[in-house]
Amino acid sequence: MPRVHQPSPSEIAAHPREFALLRQVAPSGEVDKETLAEYVKLYGEPSKAAADGEISFADFAAMFSRPASAREQAGTNCVGWAAQDKSGVMAPFGFNRRPVGPKDVRIQITHAGICHSDLHQVKDEWGGSLFPMVPGHEIVGIVTEVGAEVSSFKPGDRAGVGCMVDSCGSCELCAPERSEQQYCPKCVYTYNCMHPDGSICQGGYSSHIVVTEAFVLRIPDALPLDASAPLLCAGITTYSPLKHFGLDKPGMRLGVVGLGGLGHMAVKLAKGMGLHVTVISTSESKREEATKVLGADEFLVSKDPEALKSAANSLHGIIDTVSAKHDLAALIGLLKLDGKLVLVGVPEVPLDLPSAAVIFKRATVSGSLIGGIKQTQEMLDFCAEKGIASTIEKIPIDYVNKAYERMVKSDVRYRFVIDVQGSLVA
Repeated sequence: MPRVHQPSPSEIAAHPREFALLRQVAPSGEVDKETLAEYVKLYGEPSKAAADGEISFADFAAMFSRPASAREQAGTNCVGWAAQDKSGVMAPFGFNRRPVGPKDVRIQITHAGICHSDLHQVKDEWGGSLFPMVPGHEIVGIVTEVGAEVSSFKPGDRAGVGCMVDSCGSCELCAPERSEQQYCPKCVYTYNCMHPDGSICQGGYSSHIVVTEAFVLRIPDALPLDASAPLLCAGITTYSPLKHFGLDKPGMRLGVVGLGGLGHMAVKLAKGMGLHVTVISTSESKREEATKVLGADEFLVSKDPEALKSAANSLHGIIDTVSAKHDLAALIGLLKLDGKLVLVGVPEVPLDLPSAAVIFKRATVSGSLIGGIKQTQEMLDFCAEKGIASTIEKIPIDYVNKAYERMVKSDVRYRFVIDVQGSLVA
Protein backbone atom coordinates (compact mmCIF):
# COMPACT_ATOMS: atom_id res chain seq x y z
CA MET A 1 0.00 0.00 0.00
CA PRO A 2 1.49 3.38 -1.01
CA ARG A 3 2.45 5.78 1.76
CA VAL A 4 2.61 9.55 1.32
CA HIS A 5 5.24 11.47 3.25
CA GLN A 6 3.75 14.12 5.52
CA PRO A 7 4.43 17.62 4.17
CA SER A 8 6.33 20.39 5.93
CA PRO A 9 4.54 23.64 6.86
CA SER A 10 6.11 25.34 3.87
CA GLU A 11 4.87 22.59 1.54
CA ILE A 12 1.35 22.92 3.00
CA ALA A 13 1.47 26.68 2.46
CA ALA A 14 2.53 26.17 -1.15
CA HIS A 15 -0.07 23.46 -1.88
CA PRO A 16 -3.03 23.89 0.53
CA ARG A 17 -5.59 22.34 -1.84
CA GLU A 18 -3.43 19.27 -2.36
CA PHE A 19 -2.84 18.98 1.40
CA ALA A 20 -6.60 19.05 1.96
CA LEU A 21 -7.01 16.25 -0.56
CA LEU A 22 -4.25 14.27 1.17
CA ARG A 23 -6.08 14.49 4.49
CA GLN A 24 -9.20 13.09 2.84
CA VAL A 25 -7.63 10.28 0.83
CA ALA A 26 -4.90 9.28 3.29
CA PRO A 27 -5.45 10.71 6.80
CA SER A 28 -2.84 8.34 8.27
CA GLY A 29 -0.44 8.68 5.34
CA GLU A 30 -1.22 5.23 3.92
CA VAL A 31 -3.54 5.17 0.96
CA ASP A 32 -5.37 2.48 -0.95
CA LYS A 33 -4.13 2.64 -4.53
CA GLU A 34 -7.61 2.33 -6.03
CA THR A 35 -8.94 5.10 -3.78
CA LEU A 36 -6.04 7.32 -4.77
CA ALA A 37 -6.66 6.66 -8.45
CA GLU A 38 -10.32 7.57 -8.04
CA TYR A 39 -9.44 10.86 -6.28
CA VAL A 40 -6.90 11.69 -9.00
CA LYS A 41 -9.58 11.06 -11.61
CA LEU A 42 -11.97 13.45 -9.82
CA TYR A 43 -9.58 16.15 -8.69
CA GLY A 44 -6.27 15.85 -10.48
CA GLU A 45 -4.34 14.82 -13.54
CA PRO A 46 -5.30 11.21 -14.41
CA SER A 47 -2.23 10.76 -16.63
CA LYS A 48 -0.02 10.92 -13.53
CA ALA A 49 -0.25 7.43 -12.05
CA ALA A 50 0.55 6.76 -8.42
CA ALA A 51 3.76 4.93 -7.65
CA ASP A 52 4.01 1.96 -5.34
CA GLY A 53 5.76 2.33 -2.01
CA GLU A 54 6.79 5.73 -0.70
CA ILE A 55 5.37 8.88 -2.33
CA SER A 56 6.79 12.30 -1.57
CA PHE A 57 4.27 15.06 -0.92
CA ALA A 58 5.68 16.90 -3.96
CA ASP A 59 4.80 13.91 -6.16
CA PHE A 60 1.38 13.62 -4.52
CA ALA A 61 0.73 17.31 -5.13
CA ALA A 62 1.77 16.92 -8.77
CA MET A 63 -0.94 14.29 -9.24
CA PHE A 64 -3.57 16.87 -8.28
CA SER A 65 -2.09 19.88 -10.01
CA ARG A 66 -4.60 21.90 -12.01
CA PRO A 67 -4.44 25.35 -13.64
CA ALA A 68 -5.62 28.22 -11.46
CA SER A 69 -9.25 29.21 -11.88
CA ALA A 70 -10.02 32.30 -13.92
CA ARG A 71 -10.31 35.62 -12.11
CA GLU A 72 -10.32 39.23 -13.23
CA GLN A 73 -8.34 40.54 -10.26
CA ALA A 74 -4.67 39.56 -10.53
CA GLY A 75 -2.38 39.23 -7.54
CA THR A 76 -5.10 38.18 -5.10
CA ASN A 77 -4.74 35.26 -2.68
CA CYS A 78 -8.26 33.85 -2.85
CA VAL A 79 -10.55 33.00 -5.73
CA GLY A 80 -14.31 32.74 -5.49
CA TRP A 81 -17.54 33.49 -7.30
CA ALA A 82 -19.33 36.74 -6.55
CA ALA A 83 -22.34 38.82 -7.46
CA GLN A 84 -21.32 42.35 -8.43
CA ASP A 85 -24.81 43.86 -8.14
CA LYS A 86 -28.41 42.96 -7.38
CA SER A 87 -28.83 41.17 -10.70
CA GLY A 88 -27.47 38.27 -8.65
CA VAL A 89 -25.43 36.95 -11.56
CA MET A 90 -22.44 35.05 -10.21
CA ALA A 91 -19.00 35.13 -11.86
CA PRO A 92 -15.33 34.47 -10.96
CA PHE A 93 -13.87 36.95 -8.52
CA GLY A 94 -10.42 37.31 -7.02
CA PHE A 95 -9.96 38.94 -3.62
CA ASN A 96 -7.69 38.90 -0.58
CA ARG A 97 -8.26 37.10 2.69
CA ARG A 98 -6.45 38.48 5.71
CA PRO A 99 -3.21 36.83 6.85
CA VAL A 100 -3.53 34.28 9.64
CA GLY A 101 -3.35 36.12 12.97
CA PRO A 102 -2.46 34.69 16.40
CA LYS A 103 -6.03 33.48 17.06
CA ASP A 104 -6.96 32.61 13.48
CA VAL A 105 -7.55 29.34 11.63
CA ARG A 106 -7.10 29.04 7.86
CA ILE A 107 -9.43 26.50 6.24
CA GLN A 108 -8.99 25.19 2.73
CA ILE A 109 -12.60 24.91 1.62
CA THR A 110 -13.61 21.56 0.15
CA HIS A 111 -17.38 22.07 -0.08
CA ALA A 112 -19.91 24.86 0.40
CA GLY A 113 -23.66 24.45 0.67
CA ILE A 114 -26.10 26.77 -1.12
CA CYS A 115 -28.78 28.22 1.15
CA HIS A 116 -31.90 29.91 -0.20
CA SER A 117 -30.85 33.01 1.75
CA ASP A 118 -27.81 33.22 -0.56
CA LEU A 119 -30.18 33.89 -3.44
CA HIS A 120 -32.21 36.43 -1.47
CA GLN A 121 -29.07 38.36 -0.58
CA VAL A 122 -27.30 38.35 -3.96
CA LYS A 123 -30.52 39.78 -5.41
CA ASP A 124 -30.85 42.29 -2.54
CA GLU A 125 -34.37 41.05 -1.84
CA TRP A 126 -33.99 41.80 1.87
CA GLY A 127 -32.32 45.18 1.25
CA GLY A 128 -28.92 46.44 2.31
CA SER A 129 -26.80 43.96 0.35
CA LEU A 130 -23.08 44.73 0.10
CA PHE A 131 -21.38 44.18 -3.26
CA PRO A 132 -19.28 42.56 -4.53
CA MET A 133 -20.69 39.60 -2.59
CA VAL A 134 -19.23 36.10 -2.25
CA PRO A 135 -22.09 34.14 -0.64
CA GLY A 136 -21.95 30.93 1.37
CA HIS A 137 -22.34 30.15 5.08
CA GLU A 138 -22.30 26.36 4.95
CA ILE A 139 -18.55 25.82 4.76
CA VAL A 140 -16.44 22.72 5.37
CA GLY A 141 -12.82 21.92 4.66
CA ILE A 142 -9.39 21.12 6.04
CA VAL A 143 -7.31 23.27 8.37
CA THR A 144 -4.02 24.25 6.70
CA GLU A 145 -2.61 26.85 9.10
CA VAL A 146 -3.26 28.07 12.63
CA GLY A 147 -2.09 31.09 14.62
CA ALA A 148 0.35 30.89 17.50
CA GLU A 149 -2.38 31.15 20.15
CA VAL A 150 -4.73 28.55 18.64
CA SER A 151 -5.11 25.45 20.80
CA SER A 152 -8.20 23.62 19.51
CA PHE A 153 -7.16 23.03 15.89
CA LYS A 154 -4.08 21.97 13.96
CA PRO A 155 -3.27 21.54 10.26
CA GLY A 156 -5.06 18.52 8.86
CA ASP A 157 -8.17 18.79 11.05
CA ARG A 158 -11.63 18.70 9.49
CA ALA A 159 -13.36 22.00 10.20
CA GLY A 160 -16.39 24.07 9.33
CA VAL A 161 -17.77 27.60 9.45
CA GLY A 162 -21.45 28.41 9.69
CA CYS A 163 -23.46 31.62 9.54
CA MET A 164 -21.24 33.83 11.72
CA VAL A 165 -17.55 34.54 12.09
CA ASP A 166 -17.31 36.93 15.04
CA SER A 167 -19.18 38.72 17.84
CA CYS A 168 -18.34 41.12 20.66
CA GLY A 169 -17.29 38.24 22.93
CA SER A 170 -18.12 40.20 26.08
CA CYS A 171 -21.91 40.57 26.39
CA GLU A 172 -24.18 38.17 28.28
CA LEU A 173 -25.21 36.48 25.02
CA CYS A 174 -21.58 35.71 24.13
CA ALA A 175 -20.74 34.39 27.62
CA PRO A 176 -19.51 30.75 27.46
CA GLU A 177 -22.33 29.47 29.66
CA ARG A 178 -24.90 30.94 27.26
CA SER A 179 -23.10 30.86 23.89
CA GLU A 180 -25.81 32.53 21.84
CA GLN A 181 -23.54 34.67 19.70
CA GLN A 182 -26.13 34.68 16.92
CA TYR A 183 -28.17 37.20 18.92
CA CYS A 184 -25.24 39.42 19.90
CA PRO A 185 -25.85 42.99 18.64
CA LYS A 186 -22.33 42.95 17.22
CA CYS A 187 -22.57 39.52 15.58
CA VAL A 188 -20.58 39.43 12.34
CA TYR A 189 -22.17 37.21 9.70
CA THR A 190 -20.08 35.12 7.35
CA TYR A 191 -20.92 37.25 4.32
CA ASN A 192 -22.89 40.37 3.40
CA CYS A 193 -21.65 41.97 6.60
CA MET A 194 -18.80 44.20 7.72
CA HIS A 195 -15.76 43.14 9.71
CA PRO A 196 -14.86 45.48 12.61
CA ASP A 197 -12.07 46.91 10.43
CA GLY A 198 -14.62 48.01 7.82
CA SER A 199 -13.88 45.35 5.19
CA ILE A 200 -16.67 43.30 3.64
CA CYS A 201 -17.07 39.71 4.84
CA GLN A 202 -16.88 37.22 1.99
CA GLY A 203 -18.34 33.73 2.23
CA GLY A 204 -17.70 30.15 1.28
CA TYR A 205 -18.04 30.10 -2.51
CA SER A 206 -14.26 30.49 -2.44
CA SER A 207 -11.00 28.59 -2.16
CA HIS A 208 -10.23 29.32 1.50
CA ILE A 209 -11.34 31.29 4.54
CA VAL A 210 -9.60 32.69 7.63
CA VAL A 211 -11.70 32.76 10.81
CA THR A 212 -11.02 33.36 14.48
CA GLU A 213 -10.73 30.06 16.38
CA ALA A 214 -13.80 30.72 18.53
CA PHE A 215 -16.06 30.47 15.46
CA VAL A 216 -14.55 27.36 13.88
CA LEU A 217 -16.41 24.07 14.27
CA ARG A 218 -14.99 20.57 14.32
CA ILE A 219 -16.47 18.22 11.69
CA PRO A 220 -16.55 14.70 13.19
CA ASP A 221 -14.75 11.98 11.23
CA ALA A 222 -18.02 10.01 10.96
CA LEU A 223 -19.63 12.70 8.80
CA PRO A 224 -18.96 13.04 5.06
CA LEU A 225 -17.60 16.50 4.31
CA ASP A 226 -19.92 17.24 1.40
CA ALA A 227 -23.19 16.21 3.08
CA SER A 228 -22.24 17.84 6.37
CA ALA A 229 -21.91 21.35 4.89
CA PRO A 230 -25.69 22.08 5.00
CA LEU A 231 -25.78 21.06 8.65
CA LEU A 232 -24.08 24.38 9.42
CA CYS A 233 -27.23 26.29 8.43
CA ALA A 234 -30.17 23.99 7.63
CA GLY A 235 -29.14 21.56 10.35
CA ILE A 236 -28.68 24.03 13.20
CA THR A 237 -31.68 26.15 12.13
CA THR A 238 -33.95 23.18 12.84
CA TYR A 239 -31.98 21.54 15.68
CA SER A 240 -31.89 24.70 17.80
CA PRO A 241 -35.67 25.19 18.19
CA LEU A 242 -36.18 21.49 18.90
CA LYS A 243 -33.77 21.79 21.82
CA HIS A 244 -34.65 25.29 23.01
CA PHE A 245 -38.42 24.74 23.11
CA GLY A 246 -38.19 21.25 24.63
CA LEU A 247 -39.51 19.52 21.53
CA ASP A 248 -36.81 16.84 21.74
CA LYS A 249 -38.29 14.23 24.08
CA PRO A 250 -38.73 10.68 22.68
CA GLY A 251 -42.35 9.95 21.87
CA MET A 252 -43.38 13.59 21.40
CA ARG A 253 -45.45 14.32 18.33
CA LEU A 254 -43.95 16.93 16.01
CA GLY A 255 -45.21 18.50 12.82
CA VAL A 256 -42.81 19.72 10.13
CA VAL A 257 -44.26 22.20 7.62
CA GLY A 258 -42.49 22.14 4.26
CA LEU A 259 -40.13 19.54 2.87
CA GLY A 260 -37.20 21.49 1.45
CA GLY A 261 -33.68 22.10 2.68
CA LEU A 262 -34.81 23.00 6.20
CA GLY A 263 -37.77 20.63 6.35
CA HIS A 264 -35.91 17.48 5.40
CA MET A 265 -33.32 18.21 8.09
CA ALA A 266 -36.07 18.80 10.68
CA VAL A 267 -37.49 15.36 9.86
CA LYS A 268 -34.11 13.63 10.09
CA LEU A 269 -33.14 15.32 13.35
CA ALA A 270 -36.53 14.75 14.98
CA LYS A 271 -36.49 11.06 14.05
CA GLY A 272 -32.97 10.85 15.47
CA MET A 273 -34.36 12.19 18.75
CA GLY A 274 -37.09 9.55 18.78
CA LEU A 275 -40.04 11.80 17.91
CA HIS A 276 -43.23 10.85 16.08
CA VAL A 277 -43.06 13.07 12.99
CA THR A 278 -45.86 14.32 10.75
CA VAL A 279 -44.86 16.13 7.55
CA ILE A 280 -47.34 18.84 6.57
CA SER A 281 -47.26 19.81 2.90
CA THR A 282 -49.44 21.34 0.22
CA SER A 283 -48.39 18.59 -2.19
CA GLU A 284 -49.60 15.00 -2.05
CA SER A 285 -46.73 14.12 -4.39
CA LYS A 286 -44.27 14.37 -1.48
CA ARG A 287 -45.96 11.68 0.64
CA GLU A 288 -43.80 8.76 -0.46
CA GLU A 289 -40.57 10.75 -0.15
CA ALA A 290 -41.52 11.94 3.33
CA THR A 291 -42.56 8.57 4.70
CA LYS A 292 -40.56 5.98 2.75
CA VAL A 293 -37.29 7.86 2.25
CA LEU A 294 -37.02 10.32 5.14
CA GLY A 295 -38.85 8.15 7.66
CA ALA A 296 -41.73 10.43 8.68
CA ASP A 297 -44.49 8.59 10.52
CA GLU A 298 -47.39 10.47 8.98
CA PHE A 299 -48.11 12.83 6.09
CA LEU A 300 -50.75 15.53 6.08
CA VAL A 301 -51.93 17.53 3.06
CA SER A 302 -52.61 21.02 4.35
CA LYS A 303 -55.14 21.75 1.58
CA ASP A 304 -57.37 18.87 2.72
CA PRO A 305 -59.90 20.17 5.30
CA GLU A 306 -60.92 16.68 6.41
CA ALA A 307 -57.31 15.66 6.99
CA LEU A 308 -56.72 18.79 9.07
CA LYS A 309 -59.87 18.12 11.07
CA SER A 310 -58.87 14.54 11.84
CA ALA A 311 -55.40 15.66 12.96
CA ALA A 312 -56.64 18.50 15.21
CA ASN A 313 -55.16 18.71 18.73
CA SER A 314 -52.57 16.02 17.96
CA LEU A 315 -49.15 17.72 17.99
CA HIS A 316 -46.92 18.91 20.81
CA GLY A 317 -45.09 21.22 18.46
CA ILE A 318 -44.59 22.32 14.87
CA ILE A 319 -41.45 23.50 13.08
CA ASP A 320 -42.65 25.73 10.25
CA THR A 321 -40.00 26.07 7.51
CA VAL A 322 -42.18 27.67 4.82
CA SER A 323 -41.05 30.98 3.30
CA ALA A 324 -44.32 31.83 1.56
CA LYS A 325 -47.63 33.19 2.85
CA HIS A 326 -49.67 30.44 4.52
CA ASP A 327 -52.41 29.85 7.09
CA LEU A 328 -51.04 29.93 10.65
CA ALA A 329 -54.50 29.42 12.20
CA ALA A 330 -54.80 26.04 10.48
CA LEU A 331 -51.44 25.00 11.91
CA ILE A 332 -52.33 26.17 15.42
CA GLY A 333 -55.45 24.01 15.15
CA LEU A 334 -53.20 20.95 14.93
CA LEU A 335 -51.53 21.72 18.27
CA LYS A 336 -52.42 20.24 21.62
CA LEU A 337 -53.12 22.57 24.53
CA ASP A 338 -49.89 24.48 25.29
CA GLY A 339 -48.48 23.45 21.93
CA LYS A 340 -45.66 25.39 20.29
CA LEU A 341 -45.46 26.67 16.73
CA VAL A 342 -41.92 27.77 15.83
CA LEU A 343 -41.28 29.76 12.66
CA VAL A 344 -37.90 29.35 10.94
CA GLY A 345 -38.91 30.30 7.39
CA VAL A 346 -38.94 33.97 6.33
CA PRO A 347 -41.90 34.83 4.06
CA GLU A 348 -41.59 38.01 2.01
CA VAL A 349 -44.95 39.29 3.33
CA PRO A 350 -46.23 39.42 6.92
CA LEU A 351 -48.31 36.47 8.10
CA ASP A 352 -51.75 36.82 9.69
CA LEU A 353 -52.00 35.55 13.27
CA PRO A 354 -55.60 35.25 14.55
CA SER A 355 -55.45 35.89 18.28
CA ALA A 356 -58.38 33.61 19.09
CA ALA A 357 -56.58 30.62 17.62
CA VAL A 358 -53.68 31.27 19.99
CA ILE A 359 -55.78 32.12 23.05
CA PHE A 360 -57.99 29.04 22.99
CA LYS A 361 -54.98 26.73 22.73
CA ARG A 362 -52.76 28.68 25.14
CA ALA A 363 -50.39 28.22 22.25
CA THR A 364 -46.91 29.63 21.91
CA VAL A 365 -46.03 31.11 18.52
CA SER A 366 -42.33 31.85 18.33
CA GLY A 367 -39.36 32.10 16.00
CA SER A 368 -35.81 30.86 15.96
CA LEU A 369 -32.68 31.92 14.11
CA ILE A 370 -29.70 29.55 14.14
CA GLY A 371 -27.82 28.25 17.17
CA GLY A 372 -24.72 29.44 18.96
CA ILE A 373 -21.30 27.89 18.49
CA LYS A 374 -21.64 25.52 21.45
CA GLN A 375 -25.02 24.24 20.29
CA THR A 376 -23.86 23.94 16.68
CA GLN A 377 -20.99 21.71 17.76
CA GLU A 378 -23.47 19.70 19.84
CA MET A 379 -25.63 19.29 16.74
CA LEU A 380 -22.69 18.09 14.63
CA ASP A 381 -21.73 15.53 17.27
CA PHE A 382 -25.36 14.37 17.50
CA CYS A 383 -25.51 13.93 13.72
CA ALA A 384 -22.28 11.93 13.77
CA GLU A 385 -23.66 9.68 16.52
CA LYS A 386 -26.96 9.11 14.72
CA GLY A 387 -25.59 8.94 11.16
CA ILE A 388 -27.51 12.01 10.03
CA ALA A 389 -26.42 14.16 7.10
CA SER A 390 -28.11 16.31 4.51
CA THR A 391 -29.44 14.89 1.25
CA ILE A 392 -27.51 16.77 -1.41
CA GLU A 393 -26.85 17.33 -5.08
CA LYS A 394 -23.18 18.11 -5.63
CA ILE A 395 -22.32 20.65 -8.33
CA PRO A 396 -19.27 22.49 -9.74
CA ILE A 397 -18.96 26.19 -9.01
CA ASP A 398 -19.74 27.19 -12.59
CA TYR A 399 -23.22 25.64 -12.19
CA VAL A 400 -24.22 28.07 -9.43
CA ASN A 401 -26.32 30.39 -11.61
CA LYS A 402 -28.29 27.41 -12.91
CA ALA A 403 -28.62 26.12 -9.35
CA TYR A 404 -30.19 29.43 -8.34
CA GLU A 405 -32.70 29.14 -11.17
CA ARG A 406 -33.61 25.64 -10.05
CA MET A 407 -33.89 26.70 -6.40
CA VAL A 408 -36.57 29.23 -7.30
CA LYS A 409 -38.56 26.32 -8.78
CA SER A 410 -37.85 24.09 -5.73
CA ASP A 411 -36.04 21.79 -8.13
CA VAL A 412 -33.46 20.36 -5.75
CA ARG A 413 -33.44 17.41 -3.42
CA TYR A 414 -32.69 18.88 -0.94
CA ARG A 415 -29.57 21.03 -0.91
CA PHE A 416 -27.05 22.01 -3.55
CA VAL A 417 -23.45 21.65 -2.39
CA ILE A 418 -20.59 23.15 -4.38
CA ASP A 419 -17.60 20.86 -4.93
CA VAL A 420 -15.15 23.67 -4.27
CA GLN A 421 -12.00 21.55 -4.29
CA GLY A 422 -12.98 20.13 -7.66
CA SER A 423 -13.85 23.38 -9.39
CA LEU A 424 -11.91 26.26 -7.75
CA VAL A 425 -8.11 26.44 -7.77
CA ALA A 426 -6.43 29.52 -6.31
